[in-house]
Amino acid sequence: MTRKSLLLAGSVAAALVVGTPARAENLIDVYQAALRSDPVLREADMRRMAALEAKPQARGLLFPQVNVSGQYATRDGESTALFLNQNDDGTVELRQSDQSSESDFWTYEAQVTQSLFRWDQWQALKRADAQVAVAEANFRAAQQNLLVRVSQAYFDVLAAEDTLTAAQATLEALTRQLEQADKRFEVGLIAITDVQEARAAHDSATAGVIAAKRTLAATQEVLRELTNEAYTTLAKPAEQMPLDAPNPADEQGWVDRALENNLSVIAARLETEVAARDVKVARSGHYPTVELFATTNEFDADATQTNNGITQPADATQKEDTIGVQVTVPIFSGGVTQSRVRESVYLQRAAREKLEGTMRSAERETRDAYLGVIAEKARVQALAQAVKSSQTALEATEAGFEVGTRTTVDVLASRRTLFEAQRDYARSRYDYLINIVRLESAAGGLVQDDLANINSFLTAPTTLPVVRPQSTPATTPPPPPPPPGG
Repeated sequence: MTRKSLLLAGSVAAALVVGTPARAENLIDVYQAALRSDPVLREADMRRMAALEAKPQARGLLFPQVNVSGQYATRDGESTALFLNQNDDGTVELRQSDQSSESDFWTYEAQVTQSLFRWDQWQALKRADAQVAVAEANFRAAQQNLLVRVSQAYFDVLAAEDTLTAAQATLEALTRQLEQADKRFEVGLIAITDVQEARAAHDSATAGVIAAKRTLAATQEVLRELTNEAYTTLAKPAEQMPLDAPNPADEQGWVDRALENNLSVIAARLETEVAARDVKVARSGHYPTVELFATTNEFDADATQTNNGITQPADATQKEDTIGVQVTVPIFSGGVTQSRVRESVYLQRAAREKLEGTMRSAERETRDAYLGVIAEKARVQALAQAVKSSQTALEATEAGFEVGTRTTVDVLASRRTLFEAQRDYARSRYDYLINIVRLESAAGGLVQDDLANINSFLTAPTTLPVVRPQSTPATTPPPPPPPPGG
């Protein structure tokens, strides 16, 4: 191969590399990134791991408790005492006794305690089981919530991008219309009011583009917050996206599933069980406790004692073993136990009310999502037709404007109608998909496979525009003054 051929082959390869578009990230890719990065989910995981420790802590209290303590010390002491002393001759005199001691000693004690009857510990063990179940339910709810948040953020970005695209197309068309209006005014074909109408519509469209860019930037930041990544290319639904009704098509059936499987309802139901166990733990303050205990201790001292100048050894050694059963019967605690029982009862009632509120909320969310899927399906179909009709109406209005049967105001109104239809159509497609996710979440069955099904609809890659805030909106020069008598 000649040098020229090598250069040509290298140029072609470089062109292919440069010309190859970046792979569009889809919904599953974004979810996997959020799964690795989302702080909310990681926090829920750590709280779950912490709650799992409640079981071994409660179980550990039922096992023998062994404690060993000991010390080594040096002790010095001095004392002076006055006492009456009777002499041999029968006289009594007051004498003073001076004493001092020095000792090095060590001592230790070992104690083993085994509960024989502690009602509060057995109830705490059962409560720990419910606490672990609550933690698992909350963590699974956090996982489902991440699926919903990722879907919402993903489709919000796509909706904002579609809105910006429609707004920019509208602005370009209104810019051309304003230029045509200026030219028509210069040759006297239209009045200055037509130019002012076109200019007002152009300025409004300019402001709309700026607002659309701001919305797109905000939605991209929400997605970045979830994944800690910035995306430039995303996959969006193709134009012919399947629109399926909820399966099964039974609203009450979905509600029944939600009341049974909704993770927030499950967690609230388990919390009422925890509260019931708390009442039993509080009432155990009235019950006696029985414990088996065994202790052994040993004492050894090397000491000397000085008494009135006479020094003599005072070493000591002691060892003692004790075993027995200790029974404690609470008699009066100043009303503390009764107060704790009342507190636990009130908290149990509060947990029941929370469960009722959670069930009502789950039913409302399920019904809303179910109706949302049905309504958005019909809305997508209606808005698709509205876009076609608005496009046809605009073309007819522009043709009438060219022959003088329509005014500038008519053209502007038709273009505004087309923009609104395009914006609403794009938004409704994403709302339909989001309501599917919400319905599965409310019913407690949302998993990654549900996102994979939706992800199969996302076959059209789109490059997100780079948006930059503008300090001042782009404006057009002021209109020329009307001619005298115009």
